[in-house]
Amino acid sequence: MEITNAIFEAVNRRAAVKKAAYPAVVSVKYNRRTDRIIIELSSGIVLWFSPKRAQGLENARPADLENAEITPTGFGIHFPRLDADLYIPSLLKGFLGSKRWMAAEIGRSGGIASTKAKVLAARRNGKLGGRPKKSKRLVTA
Repeated sequence: MEITNAIFEAVNRRAAVKKAAYPAVVSVKYNRRTDRIIIELSSGIVLWFSPKRAQGLENARPADLENAEITPTGFGIHFPRLDADLYIPSLLKGFLGSKRWMAAEIGRSGGIASTKAKVLAARRNGKLGGRPKKSKRLVTA
């Protein structure tokens, strides 16, 4: 595909809109003592979080996080040792991962919880033959 002047100008307009809508990364560092990634944005906002709570970084070792780089656009952070990236606009929208990944994390933490009510409900379901079968009816809109 040939890049024409019209395509080039359209891409630059989209980039300008994005730059106006989201702050760029000014600095990024990993603090070993607190086990936190610290991101400073051009708006003055400072974000810090545990890498265990971010998609792609959850299993990283401290040495993997120390040489993070800001991408040329200023909207991303690259972790070369992990070949992992965080895109700041998405991070701000979905918190620390995609919606799908965040939903899985929330579900995992809910599944781990063990309460008396949950134990009793599981026993009642077991006496009734377990979890009910899903209906095979086709639902149309």
